[in-house]
Amino acid sequence: MTERTLALVKPDGVSQKKIGEVLRRIERKGYDIVALKMVQADETLLREHYAELATRPFFPSLISYMTENPVVAMVVEGENVIKGWRTLMGITNPTEAAPGTIRGDFGREWSGEAVRNLVHGSDSSENAAREINIWFPELSK
Repeated sequence: MTERTLALVKPDGVSQKKIGEVLRRIERKGYDIVALKMVQADETLLREHYAELATRPFFPSLISYMTENPVVAMVVEGENVIKGWRTLMGITNPTEAAPGTIRGDFGREWSGEAVRNLVHGSDSSENAAREINIWFPELSK
């Protein structure tokens, strides 16, 4: 099934100069990048994107982390891309992510701060549609 997902290279991925590596892995898997932009995310955009996490104690550090550098936002399309991209990323905790995944190869983690795991991907088709609309409202016109 062909579908779309939102993929983000988070601020730590940008500062570590891993944008090209992430793009290479997406394209090597055979997925199409149908939209791409670099954005300096602001608190309003991030509050909408992470709305379900707003009451969590780590939320302020997440906002701080996600605004410290630009973010590369992409709409990625392909056969079962949501599951496939999440597999390429690796699990959320970079310490436990498998070698060969983006998070396993490049992710870091600091206690008391947001997990620095380089990338984000939508976890369902419903969230993909919602997140794409947040980051790429021009595509919904």
